[in-house]
Amino acid sequence: MAEPVGFFTDSSICIGCKACEVACKEWNQLPGNPPKFGDGFDNTGQLDAENWRHVKFVDLVPDAPTVVGNGNAWLMLSDVCKHCKNASCMEVCPTDAIVRTEFDTVVIQQDVCNGCRDCISACPFGAIGFSAITGAAHKCTLCYDRLQGGMQPACAKACPTQSIQYGTLTELHKKADARLAALKSQGYDNANLYGRDDSIYGGLGAFFLLMNKPEVYGLPNKENAVLPRRNNRPGYLGSLVTAAVGVFAGLIAFRRRAPGEPAAGDAAVPPAGAP
Repeated sequence: MAEPVGFFTDSSICIGCKACEVACKEWNQLPGNPPKFGDGFDNTGQLDAENWRHVKFVDLVPDAPTVVGNGNAWLMLSDVCKHCKNASCMEVCPTDAIVRTEFDTVVIQQDVCNGCRDCISACPFGAIGFSAITGAAHKCTLCYDRLQGGMQPACAKACPTQSIQYGTLTELHKKADARLAALKSQGYDNANLYGRDDSIYGGLGAFFLLMNKPEVYGLPNKENAVLPRRNNRPGYLGSLVTAAVGVFAGLIAFRRRAPGEPAAGDAAVPPAGAP
């Protein structure tokens, strides 16, 4: 397997131009959402089957113009599938349609997906969507076909500010650490790296530099970043303990029942010869 690759998305220099969204749709031939009256800056709305990149706009001062402050009043973030090290979507897939590639990225094999949508429920980031047209689940592939051809993903190539950077995770981690140190030295105390270490789902193949707390961007923080119950060891143990207690309680109730006494809910059997 090649050295793991991924995305480092630096939200501090995102300008909300949506070039990443356009490039993603063009390369992957995604139709996107039809325009509707009232569309604002965030016309995409969310990650789904037709939007594999989503530029979030977080307005921290809704009653003030966008020029207020020094970049902290209006936060922007190009969101994407995180290609988690502990990928819950891959673990719950009943057909093994979701696989880890030679680049250590997570991809849904369209010809194997049965459209059950278990992965959609399991994804803690809402990065997967279901297409009624194809009858399958879809998400960012990190432009797997481009990687195979030695090219970088379309969104990273199109980003005019290099907010989205592609490379090996080892290289990106070094760049992210340096960038965070620079921002901290300039007084941006809230700046933080999200998914850089293994505290979020074992580490993210697409990690971020944020200018505020993760929950401000709608991302789970370290305290509530817990894999779905069916995929984590405590969940399994909890289920086993609950089942064991239930079986034990049933045995106790059975042993305490007097001989010949009908179980609760059983219909009473009249004695022979009774009218």
